[in-house]
Order: sequence, then C-alpha cells, then structure tokens
Amino acid sequence: MIELAVIIACILIAFSIGSNDTSNAFGISIGCGLLRFRMALILLLIFVFIGVSLQGYAVMRTVGKELVGLSGKSLALSLMMSAVIIILSNWRRFPLSSHQVIIGSLTGSALALGLPVNYYTLLKIVLSWILSPLSSFFISIAIYKILERTLVRYSVFVVERILSFLLLISAILIAYNTGANELATAVGSVVHYGILNPIQAGIIGTLSLFFGALALSHRVVETVGKGITALDVISGFSAQFGAGLSVWVFTTLGMPVSTTYCIIGGIFGVGFLKGVGTVKLDLLRKIALSWIVAPTLSFTICFVLGKVI
Repeated sequence: MIELAVIIACILIAFSIGSNDTSNAFGISIGCGLLRFRMALILLLIFVFIGVSLQGYAVMRTVGKELVGLSGKSLALSLMMSAVIIILSNWRRFPLSSHQVIIGSLTGSALALGLPVNYYTLLKIVLSWILSPLSSFFISIAIYKILERTLVRYSVFVVERILSFLLLISAILIAYNTGANELATAVGSVVHYGILNPIQAGIIGTLSLFFGALALSHRVVETVGKGITALDVISGFSAQFGAGLSVWVFTTLGMPVSTTYCIIGGIFGVGFLKGVGTVKLDLLRKIALSWIVAPTLSFTICFVLGKVI
C-alpha cells in the first residue's frame, strides 16, 4: 500500500513539475511569438525523456542516495506535500523551484522520522542553488553583448532567422535539462528506494510531466514569458541559453539546481543590461519571497506531519 502511495505521489510531483516548468523551457519562446503552445508541448515530451534517460542518473543518485535515508513513509509524505505546494504556487502564477520544495520535504520528513541526513550534501545543494542563478545572470549578459556586437554585420532578415533558430535550440536545451535535472530530482528517491527502475521512472515521469504541462502550464508561461521584462528574440535567447548552460553544468556535477532560478536569473540579467527600469522589480520580489517560503514551508509541514506519524 505504501509503495502504491509513493508511485501516486511520484506521478503527482511529475505532473506538478510539468504544470510549472514548461514555462522554463518554452515560456520565452512563446512570449516572443516563436512557438505555439501545442508545438512547445510536443518538443517538451521528446526532450524531457531524452534528458532523464541520458543524464538523469547523477541527480537521481544525489537526491535518492546521498542526501537522506529513505523509508516508504518519508517518500510518500515528502512527494505528496511537494506536489501540493508546487501546484498551488502554479495556480497563483508564481514560478517555483520544485527542487527547493522536494529537498525541503525530504529533509523535514527524514529528520522527523529519525532517518539520517547528509548535511555536507545538503550544503552543496544549497550552494548550488545560490551559484547557478548567479552564473546564469552573468552568462546571459555575456551572450547578449556578444550577439549585439556580432549581428550588426548582417541584415535584419538574416538576424531574425539566426536568432529564431538559436532560441529554439536553447529552448530544447532547457527541456533536456528539465528531464535530466528537474524530473530526475522528483524520481530519484523512488528509483533508489527500489520501487521503480530508471526506465520505468523515466517513462511514467515524462508522461505525467507532459499531462501537467498540457493542463496547467499556460498560467506560469504568462509570467515567465511576458511578466518579468519585455523580451525580444535576442534578449530571450541570451537569457534562455545562459540558463541552459548553467543548469547543464550543475547537472553534470550531479547537483539538483533550479531551472526556474536560472531562467529568472538570465531574464533579470538581460533586463538589468537594458536598464533596471525595464524589469518589474515588484514581481521579482514576490518570486524571491516564494523561493524562501517554499522550502521552509515544505520542511516544516513534513517535519510536523512526520512527528505525528
């Protein structure tokens, strides 16, 4: 019965990631008018599965084996609460780091149930959360400056064709990272606890993520694609590709970093380069507050419920 609850919880968390993190992969492309929502979903389905299959194991190992000890109760509690928090955040149109919620929930339930916690691994994860959006911020600015100086040599038509292609490539990279990092974070504990093997977790997780994107992701797409700062194709590509490179590097290191963090860091970078006045700072402050509240809330709820259990 507990194993069934864990699988259901895993499906819900993957559904929640799809509802929230499609904005990371294709929010900018949709906001720039490059892709229609339906085509974005098809690309998401394909490249999320490729990502979790080819490179997801490193993050699965960190979250499922190295961070905390696991039990059926801790898994069910952690994943169910993570799904609820992420879905509610999506409903309020706030991009939210699923990583923070999942890590907070796993840590809180492990402490409450007397399971071991590897604080060194936890510290590395938290440092990665800080460093990854900062690297995305600076990489995005560098890419924008390089493109700005390079593309002036070409005609407007050629520039638009080049940038549209590059923006699509960067969106695909983010979708790949969503599988290799975001989805791997969600299913890592289930895989290493032995309930599902990596292939089963990849298929179930990818399909659940797809249906979550189909059902709910359009709400957060509006916030990321258009709500933070006005995006043209060159700034959209710079932000998205900078974020994609940052997430890919940390994925290779096995660190479960937030694609949401990096995307917003990249968008803020190009917005800052254009002038702080172009960035909606009030929205950024609300998002930053949700980043603090989400892991704290998930940790506290899972710790309290774990003690009750």
